[in-house]
Amino acid sequence: MGTRLLFIDNLRACLTILVVAHHAAQPYGPTGGAWPIANPERAAILGPFFAVNAAFFMGLFFLISGYCLPAAYDSKGIQQFLLTRFQRLGIPLVFFSLLVFPIVLYRLDAPSVSFFAFIMQAYLHPLKIEVAHLWFLVHLLFYAVCYSLWRQISHQWSIDFLAKCPGSCLMVAYLLSLTIITFIVRIEYPIDRWVQLFGFVPTEIAHLPQYVSLFIVGIMAARRSWLRQIGKTQGFLWLGIGLSAALLRYAYSVAHLPDMTAGGGWDWRSAVWSGWESTICVGLCAGLLVLFREKLNFQNKILRILSNNAYTVYLIHLLVILYLQLTFTHASIDPLTKFSLVTVIGVPLCFGISSLLRKLPLVRQVLA
Repeated sequence: MGTRLLFIDNLRACLTILVVAHHAAQPYGPTGGAWPIANPERAAILGPFFAVNAAFFMGLFFLISGYCLPAAYDSKGIQQFLLTRFQRLGIPLVFFSLLVFPIVLYRLDAPSVSFFAFIMQAYLHPLKIEVAHLWFLVHLLFYAVCYSLWRQISHQWSIDFLAKCPGSCLMVAYLLSLTIITFIVRIEYPIDRWVQLFGFVPTEIAHLPQYVSLFIVGIMAARRSWLRQIGKTQGFLWLGIGLSAALLRYAYSVAHLPDMTAGGGWDWRSAVWSGWESTICVGLCAGLLVLFREKLNFQNKILRILSNNAYTVYLIHLLVILYLQLTFTHASIDPLTKFSLVTVIGVPLCFGISSLLRKLPLVRQVLA
């Protein structure tokens, strides 16, 4: 891969900030998922904020994660690679899932039973380990194991016919394929329905085609240096397409037009949203990578701080955001103001706490 691509680190940091803002908005807008804190008033404009974010930001995270995988495997070998993955991903996953989240859930639910009885009911009967937003780490661990097995059994693992960076025609073909597969999957698994894939991988099946395919695209991009090859004009064209599709989603919500989207089912509206969402996804994933490559392939002091702390912020931000949301529960202010306050206070607070935590030797050793 050559020298480190700083724009990847910068983009990952910005995506992490967007994740914090996304979770900060959960009690204050019409989200389809569950959230432990409820606000009596909801701001309708946050609906497209959730929809546009979900259309691309975790998929882009998976693409970046896939991009970083081959070099890590090549430099370490299978044993050291997996050991490093389980250290960096597995230890925080176990720590938060078994030690932190049970206490947080108990405090939020405020049940009349004892903590031990609550754990027995919520975690053990039936067995269900709460991983919350760390489902992403479970997927990365699972994909790392699958990638390692594939590298071990495959002698010709590169895809020669895609040696050159895909042009716009091939990207359109991917967009259409993603649309069709997403629509078919969502007939049975609509948006916000989660299952335990293989019994232990928490998965929103509705977005799985996007996540898996972009993870594979990331691996292929790393081997063939696509992120260096993709043209500036092509990238900015797709950025414009993605931004236009995203802005159209906001305009559609504000204009109060007839319902033309659905999260699943055998419904033409689900087909519309599957294509619309895929357009946002492909456009912003390709476009943001080129934008950051052209404009932010450097690091000053601020960008370096954001980049160095992005992963720790992802791990801890939910605790900070929930605390702030609880603080503003009874405040007599509108939901958009609450969202703004939680975000504006929460983002720097998360990075500040992360900076302090990463000074601890044990934390620094795990998250290095």
